[in-house]
Amino acid sequence: MSTTSRPSESASANSTPADSQDRLVTWALALAQLVSWGSVYYSFSLLVVPMEQTMGWSRTATNAALSVGLLVSGFAAYPIGRWIDHGLGRRVMAVGSIITSAMLLLWADAQSLTVLFVVWVGLGISMAATFYDPVFAVVTHRYPGSFRTKITLITLVAGFASTVFIPLTQLLVGSVGWRTSLIVLAAFNLAICLPIHVVAIRSSRSDVGSRPNSDDVRLANDAATRRALRTPTFWALAVCFTAYYATFAALTFHLVPLMVERGVSNAVLVTTMALIGPAQVAARAVWFTFGRTVHVSTVGIIVVTLFPLSAIVLISAGHSAGLLWLFALCYGAANGLMTILRGTIVQDLMWTEGYGAVSGMLSFPSNIAKGIAPIAAANIWSLTHGYVAVEWTVFLVSILSAIAFFVAVRVSRHSMRVASHRPKSSNDVQRP
Repeated sequence: MSTTSRPSESASANSTPADSQDRLVTWALALAQLVSWGSVYYSFSLLVVPMEQTMGWSRTATNAALSVGLLVSGFAAYPIGRWIDHGLGRRVMAVGSIITSAMLLLWADAQSLTVLFVVWVGLGISMAATFYDPVFAVVTHRYPGSFRTKITLITLVAGFASTVFIPLTQLLVGSVGWRTSLIVLAAFNLAICLPIHVVAIRSSRSDVGSRPNSDDVRLANDAATRRALRTPTFWALAVCFTAYYATFAALTFHLVPLMVERGVSNAVLVTTMALIGPAQVAARAVWFTFGRTVHVSTVGIIVVTLFPLSAIVLISAGHSAGLLWLFALCYGAANGLMTILRGTIVQDLMWTEGYGAVSGMLSFPSNIAKGIAPIAAANIWSLTHGYVAVEWTVFLVSILSAIAFFVAVRVSRHSMRVASHRPKSSNDVQRP
């Protein structure tokens, strides 16, 4: 595949006030991502135990509420992506922050499981409006020549969400209780995320005013999303991401009990878990530093190969601290790079028009897989009375993810060769 030219990303010697403003916007959006992920996604595991102890709710019921939230997020991804394509990114992300705060406040006052499920339905919508996919779409549309670098920086900063919010939430729960902790987390969203989304993202009015014809843009975006459904590359990427996130979610929620079942010492277990986060951030830092010199599909091949490799290491590790730590480094690095790959590969293998909606369509099966995979893994464990079958299932599904990615790259390269030998049509969707 021919390398996509990236003129805006080859650093220009002269920095302008506009460049400084763009950097400030990117850092602000990165901070908002850190707070959004940290206050909702990473806080759940720390809040759920004291909440269950207070309310007497079962672990199955509370995790079912989380799964419902992930499923709702999948269903909401496509319409939210379309709204962003139509210039409503500022409204979508600002309203998403308001919904997040409202749901966290409602959660703080929850007295029944029904309210908890309502909370996670709302949080599912807000996650679809404030997490990676919407900000990737906003950045892709606003910075068509430099979105890769900006997306990498955003994920690099947001990668510290667990590092910041896990100890912070632990401290809050221990000092003021889980209900007050939720009120504080809601305040973070109102005080940090909402102002950033209002100020840093262009309003829909200024977006429309900057475009030659907003109706033409809307028609082009709609045509691009319809075309995606007829494109083999799209379906190969859908299989790749769905299989990947299914395996990742299964391991994320079962890795600790898996090691406990093996009789791994507590010190090795804790160290293994602690290595995953830094490995994610380190891998993203490497991409941020060197990624502009390597085509994204090449990095993608490394990512989809690294995950099944980590699964094999885990299967072979037994009680070995060294192998478990190697697994954690490979597993964390794969996930850290996959987040950036997910935000940039569509534009490189397909096109940028309609990116929000196309990305939303890709997120739909992935988010459903995230919600179902932990329960499916638990059922496999229950049927086989052990985690060996779960580990091999994870490995086989990760191989499917890798094969699908190779197919996506190959089909995209073939399509580009065909397109380069035929006359261009005015209706063609242009690559970035």
